[in-house]
Amino acid sequence: MKITAVETIVVTMPLKSGGYAPLLGGTARTSIDTLLVRVDTDAGVSGWGEGFGHRIWPATRAAIDTLVGPQCIGRDPTAIGALTNDLKRNLHGVGRNGPAMYALSAIDIALWDIAGKLAGLPLYRLLGGSARSDLPAYASLLRYGAPRAVAHHAAEALSRGYRALKVHEIEPAQVKAAREAAGPGAELMVDCNCPWTVEQAVAMARALAPYDLRWLEEPVWPPENFAGLAAVRRRGRIAVAAGENAMAADFKALFEARAVTYAQPSVTKVGGIGEMLAVIALAESFGVEVVPHSAYFGPGFLASLHLIATLPREVPVERFYCDFDVTPYHAAIDPQGGRIAVPQGPGLGIDPDPQVIDRLRVA
Repeated sequence: MKITAVETIVVTMPLKSGGYAPLLGGTARTSIDTLLVRVDTDAGVSGWGEGFGHRIWPATRAAIDTLVGPQCIGRDPTAIGALTNDLKRNLHGVGRNGPAMYALSAIDIALWDIAGKLAGLPLYRLLGGSARSDLPAYASLLRYGAPRAVAHHAAEALSRGYRALKVHEIEPAQVKAAREAAGPGAELMVDCNCPWTVEQAVAMARALAPYDLRWLEEPVWPPENFAGLAAVRRRGRIAVAAGENAMAADFKALFEARAVTYAQPSVTKVGGIGEMLAVIALAESFGVEVVPHSAYFGPGFLASLHLIATLPREVPVERFYCDFDVTPYHAAIDPQGGRIAVPQGPGLGIDPDPQVIDRLRVA
C-alpha cells in the first residue's frame, strides 16, 4: 500500500448568535477555522488529520503542502513509525516546533485513522482499549473580560450539564465571578496564556486562592520557563498545568523541574498520536497526570477523545465553549449533559461530511 495524495482543506465554521466577545484582547470572534488534512492511498482508504491551525493555519498549510506532504507520496501508510521518524529527521533543520511539527501532527493523525480503518477498529482499541464509552467534558470558556459576562457564560455552561469550567481570565474579579456563578460544587480552572513574570504569577496564585482552583494554567512568560513554573507551583501553593506549547522532548525537562501537576500535550502540535503516547508514558514514570489540551474541532479533537479514553483514570476533555451553525463532524464534537461519546467507528470513528466541507471550505 502506498500514499498517493496529501490534501489540505481549510473550513471556516460560523459561530451561532453572531459570535462571541473578544478573545485575548482581539476583535470579536464570529467563526473558527480548522485545517483538515486528507491522506489518500492506492487501496482506496483515506485518513483524516488536523494540524494546529486556528488563525495561523496558512503557515501550517504551507508546511504540509511544500515540505511534509511531498515526502509522504509513495510511502507505506501502515509503517507509521518509520515514516514519521524520517519526517522528523528530514524536518529538523526547519525547527523542532511550530508549523513543521504541526504539519507532521496532521499526517500522523491521518495515518492512525487509516490504521484503524484497515483493522476495522476504533482508534482507542488499537491503543489498548478502554472500559469507557464516554468521557466527562469541561467547558473551556473564551476570554470575556467583564465579570458579568464571565458569570453569564459560566452559569449557562452549568445549565447544559457541565460540572467543570475553565476561564481564560487574568484578573481576580473575573475569576471570582466564575466561582460565584459555579458555586462550590463545580471544578474551576484558570488558563492565563502566559501573561506574567514569576513574581507576578506567584502573587496572582495567592490572590486566587479563595476561589479553590483545580489548576492555574500557563501562568508564566515564556512558556518554556520551566523553573519559573516550578516556582509558581511551590511558592504559590497551587497546582500548575502546562504543556500545550511543548514538544515531546521538552516534557522530560518539564517533569524533572517538577514544574507541573498536570501535563497538557496537544495532539495537533506535539507531533501527533505517536508523540502523545510517548509523553503519556513519560508522564506516568514521573507520576504526573496527563490532561490533554484539545481546543479544536476536527480530527485532532477526535484523536484526543480516543487517547483520553485509554488513560488509566477518567480524565476530562477540554471543549472550547462555543456553538456552531454547522460543522463537518456534526454532533460528534458536541458534549451532551457534560459528557462526550467516544466514537465507535473504525479509525477516528467518523469522517467529515463532504457536503458540509464543500459549504464551509475557504481554501
